[in-house]
Amino acid sequence: MQRDARPAAPFAASPLAPTPIAALPAQDSATVQALMRDFALNLAQAGARIAGVTQMRGQDAAGRSRIFLRDLSSEAEFVISQDLGPGSVACNLDAGELAMACAAVERAAREGADLIVVSKFSKQEAERGGLCDAFRAAMSARIPVIAAVSPHFREEWRLFAGPLAEDVDPSHEALSAWWARAGKRE
Repeated sequence: MQRDARPAAPFAASPLAPTPIAALPAQDSATVQALMRDFALNLAQAGARIAGVTQMRGQDAAGRSRIFLRDLSSEAEFVISQDLGPGSVACNLDAGELAMACAAVERAAREGADLIVVSKFSKQEAERGGLCDAFRAAMSARIPVIAAVSPHFREEWRLFAGPLAEDVDPSHEALSAWWARAGKRE
């Protein structure tokens, strides 16, 4: 028997009760990351169980610029950029730290949450790496997801998330309206 050569769908959600994903445009990454974090923390204050990571920029002890993912529930930080030395032009992504952040989100999905935030869908995720397993864990657990989507990888996002994703304007009002709809799932 010959197998279908097409890639498998990223998740297998029931057509009767799809798990919603709010996809925010990430043209202004810092603003969108702050919005997702603020929205999730407001839900937590209202009693929702939240999990996930948002991306932030900061400086390390030596004053070097760093990119890190901050866990919404534990406040743990995963420094995903590494210092490759002066003059380096290589990719400075620390894949090990990114994998640890992904594992934290996967663990939170298994433990149960009302909402999971995934910092973004970008180059690593477009290549089916990065935080893809975090998306899959949330979807397998039927937990609504909020994610920022890089404008450079919209087509890959469409292929990855398919009809589960809804484009949502980057505002508290639009996220609140999406959340009200997401909460009415079967």
